[in-house]
Amino acid sequence: NIEEIKARGGPVIALTTERNNALNKLADDVIFLPKTLEMLTPILAVVPLQLLAYHCAILKNRDVDKPRNLAKSVT
Repeated sequence: NIEEIKARGGPVIALTTERNNALNKLADDVIFLPKTLEMLTPILAVVPLQLLAYHCAILKNRDVDKPRNLAKSVT
């Protein structure tokens, strides 16, 4: 629940396809996706989420090319 995260001082980044004013008030940052077919929304969401993960890793000085605890699955 977003209110619980905010009450505990956690940052909230929301990902949505509609301009939701209630969500704007609750979230610290909102990433808007273009409207499309419902079945395509998860595919569109992958790109901004991967970029978010990449930039978070860079800010934490993590190696984005060789993440720790990544098991080799293909030999």
